[in-house]
Amino acid sequence: MADLPPRKKVVVLGSTGSIGESSLKVARDIPDRMKVIGLAANRSAYSLATQITEFGVKNACLFDESGFSDLRSKVTSDVSLSTGEDGLVELATLPEADIVLIAIVGVAGLRPALAAIEAGKDIAVASKEILVMAGEAVMTAAREKGVNVLPVDSEHNAIFQCLEGKPSSDVSRLILTASGGPFRTLPAEELKDVTVARALKHPTWEMGQKITIDSATLFNKGLEMIEARWLFDIEMGRVDVIVHPQSIVHSMVEFIDGSILAQLSTTDMCFPIQYAVTWPERVPNTLPPLDFAELACLDFEAPRWDDFPALKLAREAGEKGGTLPAVLNAANEVAVSAFLGEKLSFPGIWETVTETMSSHSNIHSPALAEIIEADEWARNKAQELIS
Repeated sequence: MADLPPRKKVVVLGSTGSIGESSLKVARDIPDRMKVIGLAANRSAYSLATQITEFGVKNACLFDESGFSDLRSKVTSDVSLSTGEDGLVELATLPEADIVLIAIVGVAGLRPALAAIEAGKDIAVASKEILVMAGEAVMTAAREKGVNVLPVDSEHNAIFQCLEGKPSSDVSRLILTASGGPFRTLPAEELKDVTVARALKHPTWEMGQKITIDSATLFNKGLEMIEARWLFDIEMGRVDVIVHPQSIVHSMVEFIDGSILAQLSTTDMCFPIQYAVTWPERVPNTLPPLDFAELACLDFEAPRWDDFPALKLAREAGEKGGTLPAVLNAANEVAVSAFLGEKLSFPGIWETVTETMSSHSNIHSPALAEIIEADEWARNKAQELIS
């Protein structure tokens, strides 16, 4: 029997979040193919310490330095610990790492992603913000360094599988599927009365609070449209969205001959995470297969573009490019935080992003410093509007 390929040595940034936890589930499921060598968390010292011990990791980072002493007391002295953005970069550039899986929400993942690419590491991207804010810079750097940017989002991973290296000239449309969130059928006039508790009850996926609210507003899908534009080198006009409540078809590609390929699996983030880590190979696992007889039917419907304006805002930002996608993303983060804190209505999320984008002077082909500056400006502007 042929020897198995060596285990991929993986660094997980954002290991205590929902994607990070799923990544570690994959590592447990395929231990002969995936070895975790670095872990980073935001502020969950106890959870990070537990993970460090379980996986025997010798390099870790706690972004929030206030918990450093607590973490230090929970792990053995031979574990190298760091904090802050510099700590994330240190992990992302570990010489022995093969791939860096980035599951950090927000702008914090951008510098480690670029550092990993510069160090010649493949990156697996679960943080939409990296490609939304700096897609051109990230993909250009990856091409120059000859490294792979592997999508972890179920939708982009599905498209990645369907494309199998086909050029964008063969593609008629990329079709991202959306669950529609908890308010898919809610009348538009009732959206103003949506509570935080209702918005956090996603019908299909178990996710963190931010991404769950983004799914309810459809900003999640809007960000994915921009992400797809850069990942697959395709203009926004060929990126489409269809609502698919069952979330079994994770996305589709329509080719210029009219053929459509789709990727299907049960709703478990372990599927795309595993494929990103083991690509270009497929590896057996213990995940449940689809039972088509039990599914019975798959439904599709057009999104409500006017009632859920996130898609239009994202298309505008993706088409205009420059710093506008970073502004959209930052304003949405601030608005979602305000909604979760019950300081903003549900439709107020869209209104805040719209006003922030309208107030922005777009910079085309921005440098990284200009992207970060636009992000900061948008956060301040959105906060000012909410206040």
